[in-house]
Amino acid sequence: MKTRICLGGATGNVGRQLITAIKAAEDLELSAAVGKKSAGSKLGRVLNLDGLDLTVNASVTGALKADADVYIDYTRPESVKENVRQAVANGVHVVIGTSGLSDEDYREIAQQAKAQSVGVLAAGNFSLTATLMQHFALIAAKFLPTWEIFDYAPDTKSDAPSGTALELAYQLSKAGNPQWAVPVEKTHGIRESRGASINGSLVHSVRVPGFYSSSEVIFGRPGERLALRHDSISYQPYVEGTLLAARRVGSFIGLKRGLAEILDLDKAS
Repeated sequence: MKTRICLGGATGNVGRQLITAIKAAEDLELSAAVGKKSAGSKLGRVLNLDGLDLTVNASVTGALKADADVYIDYTRPESVKENVRQAVANGVHVVIGTSGLSDEDYREIAQQAKAQSVGVLAAGNFSLTATLMQHFALIAAKFLPTWEIFDYAPDTKSDAPSGTALELAYQLSKAGNPQWAVPVEKTHGIRESRGASINGSLVHSVRVPGFYSSSEVIFGRPGERLALRHDSISYQPYVEGTLLAARRVGSFIGLKRGLAEILDLDKAS
């Protein structure tokens, strides 16, 4: 039996590539699509793809009237929380690829998912190499107690920090808070120049033309430093990880954060 996918943000940059991959997969089926700008149109006509007779829905509520096993969200930060809540309330497992949710949002989603006995998997970045970078960073943080995070994107990106940087800060918090010879609160001058404090880490978001999407964490100790950096140059790396999550999200109940949660990376290391 195929896993039926309801896709939010179906006509967006990642959504378009997900649709192509879902069509090619023998174990997956696109059962519904959400896209506000193209609502009411046939998905195949919007994307110029044959064999897609689905009508694009304006909302997740409408899309979930079709049978779905998993809802994948690649919409917008201002709508993702309500989209997820609607899906969970309907007993549908969820994969979250949209950034913008706070730790408190995740706590609420976790409670709702447990109450509805569904699984939710959220990741700031579904790329395998980004996931490995975060995993290696967590290992390094156990030995190197000082670090800062940098997040690079073009000036057309409206949200900051990126989902990758937010997730990296969350993962690093498992190792504790970084330590500096001069505590941040004792900074002389302009405190904001030290970056935003997120889950204990300092995060610096750079928005300059010429970047695509990069995240970096720099560790230091006297006389040396270690930098771990992830760069992507297309949306394609997110597709494989997202569909892996869609295949496995029904195997647990509650919320998991990060693709590493289903990759058994601890066993590999």
